[in-house]
Amino acid sequence: MEPKPLDTLQPGQRLARGVCRHLLSHDFVSIEEFTPERGKRVDVMALGPKGEIWVIECKSGLADFRADAKWEGYLDWCDRYFWAVDAAFPVDILPEGTGLILADAYDAEILRMGPETRLPAARRTALTRRFARHAALRLQGWRDPKV
Repeated sequence: MEPKPLDTLQPGQRLARGVCRHLLSHDFVSIEEFTPERGKRVDVMALGPKGEIWVIECKSGLADFRADAKWEGYLDWCDRYFWAVDAAFPVDILPEGTGLILADAYDAEILRMGPETRLPAARRTALTRRFARHAALRLQGWRDPKV
């Protein structure tokens, strides 16, 4: 299974790609389109070297942002929450008290760190296990797509 060519990715997927590349430079590993619980799907979930968990929602435009009524429900699933947008996005409309990442398909930059709200230990443990299993299943599917 080959990675999708860049020109076939949707705008939000391009942002996620740049975000994941950048987070790796901070020693965070990432999963795109991760489901922390039934009914919730985050664009990027990142796991840091000390077990910290970040959620990043990628917004490709104003309409995409306005259509997102679920973002506050993701706050209970991370230590820090960020928006990732491109250079043309009107960042002044993003909610205060959230992080901000400027991204493109190749890289990103953290412009504003989201405030830290530490997850409860039991939720962190369960979420870290789900993250690990999800990552392993994706890797197995990539290595052996017919299984």
